[in-house]
Amino acid sequence: MASADLRDELLCSICLSSYTDPVMLRCGHNFCRVCIDQALDTQDKSRVYFCPDCREKFQERPALMRNIALRNVAERFLDAQQEQKKITGICCTYCVDSPVPAVRSCLHCEASLCEKHLRAHSKSPEHVLSDPSTSLEKRKCSVHKKILEYYCTKDAACICVSCSLAGKHRRHQVDMLKEASEKKKKLRNVLHKLIKKRQETEVRARSLEERRRKAQEKAAGEAERVIALCIDIRRRVDDLEKEVLSEISRQEKEESLSLSALIHQLEIKKDELSRKMRNIEELCNMTDPLPVLQEPDTGDLCDPEEEGGDEDTGGHDKQLHDGDDLSVAKISYTLQTLREVITVIRTGIYVEGPADILLDVNTAGNYVLISDNLKTVTWTQEEQKRPGTADSFQYNRVMSRRGFTSGRHYWDVEISRSEGWIVGMCYPSIARRGRQSLIGYNNKSWCLWRCDNRYSVRHDSKEIRLSDKISCDRVRICLDYWVGQLSFYELCDPIRHLHTFIATFSEPLHAALYVYDGSIKILGGKQ
Repeated sequence: MASADLRDELLCSICLSSYTDPVMLRCGHNFCRVCIDQALDTQDKSRVYFCPDCREKFQERPALMRNIALRNVAERFLDAQQEQKKITGICCTYCVDSPVPAVRSCLHCEASLCEKHLRAHSKSPEHVLSDPSTSLEKRKCSVHKKILEYYCTKDAACICVSCSLAGKHRRHQVDMLKEASEKKKKLRNVLHKLIKKRQETEVRARSLEERRRKAQEKAAGEAERVIALCIDIRRRVDDLEKEVLSEISRQEKEESLSLSALIHQLEIKKDELSRKMRNIEELCNMTDPLPVLQEPDTGDLCDPEEEGGDEDTGGHDKQLHDGDDLSVAKISYTLQTLREVITVIRTGIYVEGPADILLDVNTAGNYVLISDNLKTVTWTQEEQKRPGTADSFQYNRVMSRRGFTSGRHYWDVEISRSEGWIVGMCYPSIARRGRQSLIGYNNKSWCLWRCDNRYSVRHDSKEIRLSDKISCDRVRICLDYWVGQLSFYELCDPIRHLHTFIATFSEPLHAALYVYDGSIKILGGKQ
């Protein structure tokens, strides 16, 4: 028992074998150098390092310290085990004069045989031979005393043929012992794969958690920016209101003073005219014409347009509203800035730069042209007679060279003079011939589709009609592979969300295009 306990202490938790060149982490746990190097190489991708045993995290890739004492203990233990095996080797049951190593054991006879006695041993089927063993009694059924040849999968027990035919394991599912042993080996391999996949899942979960934290921080920053901008706009509007009202009040006072002066002048003029009118009336009432003719300036008395007549007061009115558009430019720029912020937020504040999408000519159908820069697909009536390959589509479709297996990406397209088109994404395993090669008509593709001035989104032949038409000729496709979202936007002002597919992606996703009568151009990226 002590030997078994010591053996367990000398096993590497990664390979489950005895330590080979053991090294130690800062947390105190030991591993084979090769095993821990491979584990750390896997963690290099996420830059998150941790101990496979205790999960203690390290800021940088941890240094590996050789554990010489543990190496010596492991080597001495293995040497002792080898010596023990030599000393306790299984000998032939029939060689009583001197011990001779056994090469086989007979389960029926419960005896071990050397080369000499094996040649003389019975060859009948009931005499089942196995590797040399000291526990032959354990290889027989305790009830029927027959050889254990089968494994009951229901009860997880080794049984004999009688147990299977007439015993309590009757009609149970059984396997041969060798087959069951092979299955257990396969299960161990599956276990190793599951451990590795769990580690990868943990790394992925931590990466998504970090993305969520950054997204929350960025959203909070954008919200603070918008709040500050709105506060500034309100302050500017208040200042503008005070400034305009002050200007109106100033102009009203100035206009009032000007009009008061003009009214005073007109009152004086009115008095002067009244005086002249009285003089004229007196002259008109005289019967003797001599005094009338001798009155000085009688000609002037008869000219009502003296001194140029009434003053022109129109110039005082035209300046009353000159200040109405005061400082409009001051607020216009701020409002434009806010509009740009809103557009960015609607576009998606968490998306980085556009992905560089290049079309794969080898997948193009024979009735489409691909531009030299691999960015534009154009429908043509002339068959291109490309050499048909397993990758090429039968109809007017084409895929991108690049496929996405992780992360977040977006790409924009511009549709020109086309009444029938499809933009979307698909797996590389999509069919290239027949109806199953249509984008959106299978479970390997997702798309935004236009036909006969009707717009919809499709996946696995399920169509969702869009209530509004797409008025803009530009469309954005946004992919978040790990989260499992594929979204379509109309790049109008403001940008408009059309639809989002939710899925668990299992293959690389490639851009996919279909065009009839017109062209589709991929925008952004390297031109």
